[in-house]
Amino acid sequence: MFSLERKTAIITGGGSGIGKAIAKQFAKQGAEVYILDFDEPGAGQTVKEISSENGKASAFKCDVGNQSQVKEIIEAIVKKSGAIHILVNNAGVAHIGTAETTSEDDFNRLLNVNVKGVYNCLKAVIPYMKEKGGVILNMSSIASIVGIPDRFAYSMTKGAVAGMMLATARDYISYGIRCNCISPARVHTPFVDGFLTKNYPGKEKEMFEKLSKSQPIGRMAQPEEIAYLALYLCSDEASFITGCDYPIDGGFIKLNN
Repeated sequence: MFSLERKTAIITGGGSGIGKAIAKQFAKQGAEVYILDFDEPGAGQTVKEISSENGKASAFKCDVGNQSQVKEIIEAIVKKSGAIHILVNNAGVAHIGTAETTSEDDFNRLLNVNVKGVYNCLKAVIPYMKEKGGVILNMSSIASIVGIPDRFAYSMTKGAVAGMMLATARDYISYGIRCNCISPARVHTPFVDGFLTKNYPGKEKEMFEKLSKSQPIGRMAQPEEIAYLALYLCSDEASFITGCDYPIDGGFIKLNN
């Protein structure tokens, strides 16, 4: 079950965190993985780890907000692999702030990566999927579903990601293209560690525990746990699922009272 043999998978932001875990899991299940990431060293490390386990992976340095660059890379991947079966729109950046404290530059930066980046990848990949179908998975967030303090711009972008998922699922269902979303709560990634070091020096452990306990299950998710859900949704076993957003949140949405 959940085999991705003879499948080509593109994963944006596969150089660290959730994207890295998805890339490694997909390669383990037999997919030929292509990582698009602005973090060239991080993407290279992911490829190295996949290769050490006899998986197939390549990496491209890519600014997903640059449409011509995305188009050029997708064309190169298709030329090499012959097809694209899976696209995971995972690349994204975070920001802390309200409508008042978010600068225009930060707003545009999040819009460019988190929203335009998804659009650029959809626009480049869908034409190659229309002939034989495919699977698209967008990484949204619980911030698109519930109100989270100081996440104005981030919540805006993740709401847009969920909206693009619904529109894409509807527009291309007749072509055999499925499109879904995953909406994680807090996941223990390098971003979390960097955030705590920057904003709470000397109190990292205390704040980590506080953030962990904000989820009813009492801890943050591990990236691999998100990757398992991504694997299911991109596998043939999920062939009847499209147009759905899957919270994976340790009870955050339904059990926080």
